[in-house]
Amino acid sequence: MNDTLRHALADARLREVEVSTALSVDPKTVQRWIAGRIPQRRHRWALADLVGQHEFDLWPDLAHGGATSHCPEIRASYPYRGAVPREAWHRLFASAEREIGVLVYSGLFLAEDVEIIRILADRARSGVRIRVLLGDPDSPAVASRGAEEGIAEAMPAKVRNAIVHYRPLLLVDGVEIRLHATVLYNSLFRADDELLVNTHVHGVAAAHAPVLHLRAKAESDLMATYLDSFERVWATATPHAA
Repeated sequence: MNDTLRHALADARLREVEVSTALSVDPKTVQRWIAGRIPQRRHRWALADLVGQHEFDLWPDLAHGGATSHCPEIRASYPYRGAVPREAWHRLFASAEREIGVLVYSGLFLAEDVEIIRILADRARSGVRIRVLLGDPDSPAVASRGAEEGIAEAMPAKVRNAIVHYRPLLLVDGVEIRLHATVLYNSLFRADDELLVNTHVHGVAAAHAPVLHLRAKAESDLMATYLDSFERVWATATPHAA
């Protein structure tokens, strides 16, 4: 019996039939999950989103499988950025109580998400510090990345497009945007002690590269390495005005 899942569904006031409808599965399948059977990955993610928890909270044994057992900071890994559920991005930023940080070249997939922009604005109004680092569209680093991905001049255009989408956030107190000319090896998306790391692979668009979901742990400094990198880029970047 998976009592954690059963309690989570009860707390979310979700009945078995409602879960089966939302996930397009038979009610008996939901009963088997509650009885202890572990769902397929896509159903685990959907269930976790329904109850507002991480899949490792509902199925703790999954967190101890494979390579992640040797690194408690790694909560999950995804083969490519598109495999990260849209709701996971929303939940990440909405959970922030102190600080949100974004380090990208364009981050256009976030900038075009109206809900993400709303969440960032709401978090800023609640006192959360928001820092967004975008690539300087005129910098050699952005041009080089465009050449690597085979999109050439489209890369600076993507950055300029993202700047337009992000710019209204500058009207909200607590939001800062800077332009950097740094060669990035990862895109970083931080919310307090949670971090999504989208690796950069030569010749591969970031959307097709793996993502690690990290949570800070006192006994390890993996996440600290990435956060230190963010601060170094921030210190040398140029403030962007509204």
